Amino acid sequence: MTCGKTREFLAQKGITAKTIIDARKERFGAEAALKLTEEVSEVIAAKGKKVVRFNLAKDKPSRDDLLAVLMGPSGNLRAPTLRKGKKLLVGFEPTAYAEVLG
Repeated sequence: MTCGKTREFLAQKGITAKTIIDARKERFGAEAALKLTEEVSEVIAAKGKKVVRFNLAKDKPSRDDLLAVLMGPSGNLRAPTLRKGKKLLVGFEPTAYAEVLG
């Protein structure tokens, strides 16, 4: 799925992002991506139809496990990435987005 699908989903729900960062212009390497996880209690990552969840408050995953779902093949944070409250969504999967965003 693409960032376009994410924009379409948000528009259909009438949701506006507070901050938008263009991943083509601003890169987030491994350390910056891991820093994002310090501010959340759950990471929900989608690759295709597969969704992986990490409850950071209960079970701290290894650095490698987190990086495996956060980073794309280019070595940058996968897009789209969205944060709502204490949840970080990586990749786009409609059911996960609906669950977190309502």
